[in-house]
Amino acid sequence: MSIEEAKAAIVEELLMYDDWLDRYEYIISLGKDLPGLTDDRKTEDRLIKGCQSRVWLDSRREGSRLFFDADSDALITRGIIAMLIRVYSGQEAAEIASDDFLFVKRTGLVDNLSPTRANGLASMISTIRGIAAEAAGEDGGR
Repeated sequence: MSIEEAKAAIVEELLMYDDWLDRYEYIISLGKDLPGLTDDRKTEDRLIKGCQSRVWLDSRREGSRLFFDADSDALITRGIIAMLIRVYSGQEAAEIASDDFLFVKRTGLVDNLSPTRANGLASMISTIRGIAAEAAGEDGGR
C-alpha cells in the first residue's frame, strides 16, 4: 500500500466516527493492537523527546525502505504512534522524508488533542521525518 493510500484509509476510518470519544476509542484500539517493544529496545536513544508520555521509536532499513516499531506508556499516545507506523513503515525513506504529514490535520486529531499531546505528535512526526531524511541522504535521495 502506498503512503497516499494508507493516509486516505486512516482519514476515512477516523471520519467514520462523528463523536470524538469514538475516535479516541478507535485510536486507543490501534495502540492496543501495536506489538510494542521488548524492554531491551526501550532505550534512551529510542525515546522521542518532547512527548508528555514516554514514546520509543525503533527503525531499521531494508534497502531504501524504512520499517518502524514503537511503544508508549500511554494508550492514546500508543495509538497515535501506531497510526503513524501504519502509514510510514515499509515505505521508501525518500518518500517519507518528503511527505507533508498533513493527513494528521485532515483527521481533526491535531485540533482535538491537548497542547502537550499535540506537541508530542509533532515530535513523533519530526522524529520519523528526521530518520527518513537521514536514510534518504545516505541513499543519495533515491
